[in-house]
Amino acid sequence: MNSLKLTLDFIQNKKVPRPPFHPIIMRFAANYAGVKYRDFCLDYKTKCDAMIKCADDFSLDWVTVMSDPYAEAEAFGLKVRYIEDSLPLQDGVLLNSVQDVDNLTVPEIDASDRMLSRINEIAYYRKTVGRKYFVVGWIEGPLAEYADLRGLQNACLDLIDCPEKVNLAFDIITENAINFITRQAKAGAHCIGIGDAACSQIGAELYKKFCFERQKKLVDHIHSLGVLAKLHICGNTSRILPDMIRTGADIIDIDHLVTDIDKYIVSLSSRQVVSGNSDPVAIIQDGRPGLISENVFDCFKRTNGRGIVSAGCEITPETAISNFKAYSKAAYLLQF
Repeated sequence: MNSLKLTLDFIQNKKVPRPPFHPIIMRFAANYAGVKYRDFCLDYKTKCDAMIKCADDFSLDWVTVMSDPYAEAEAFGLKVRYIEDSLPLQDGVLLNSVQDVDNLTVPEIDASDRMLSRINEIAYYRKTVGRKYFVVGWIEGPLAEYADLRGLQNACLDLIDCPEKVNLAFDIITENAINFITRQAKAGAHCIGIGDAACSQIGAELYKKFCFERQKKLVDHIHSLGVLAKLHICGNTSRILPDMIRTGADIIDIDHLVTDIDKYIVSLSSRQVVSGNSDPVAIIQDGRPGLISENVFDCFKRTNGRGIVSAGCEITPETAISNFKAYSKAAYLLQF
């Protein structure tokens, strides 16, 4: 049973020997492959080859397009600087005033190098390893994208002060996301992730008011294309997890800050799973192999075997190769 079949069968609640191993790697992958992070972000073959190398060498069950949150933001018009060997940085914000939302338009995907690069990444994965690994595309969720364009603090204030402008912006962002999802699905993604991390900062009431229905719309569109959906909101999502599950996403990421993960498992449908929730710093980066193994097994127990092995968020670039190998070994020791 290869990684693709293992992942698909696991999500569909079929018999498998172990849970899939899906750690989120970005800067770690670039470091391990010996490539500059600017190239990792901007050159699709550089990113894909680095991800494939990590999947091969550490026995991962997936490959992803993740690197930074700026592909769509740049297409909307945000100015982004790509540092040679560090995370990209945005130059200010695109929406200096909430009134600037009136000038926001849905970008043309074919005019955006970054969005086209993501489509090329998926096509490259499908051509090279698409029958072996679970290929995951990505889009930014409405609040995450708005926060990139407006700034997180301003975005949060706008939810209270200018809800009509926020709804207008979110509708435009969602339309672009739907277009981007369609192109990634056509390129061959097995799954598309929705990253909406800022949602952990706004509370359950505002999440329900502004984000839930739009995330559900994105999930429904992904499913209409015959593709699986993954919802990623890092941080303490305890208060919004019931609604995250209700979006219908096939994979729900849960960060280590959610300490009572077991109580949410009963709310999953028979074909939903969670992913997480080891602490990427205290456990994976700084822990000894014994602690890593113990934590992986604890997550397995607390998710009642319905959890993909992953940390709550990105594996740090400072994580030692020996620790990452220990993490992989621990994942493969799990048995049903």
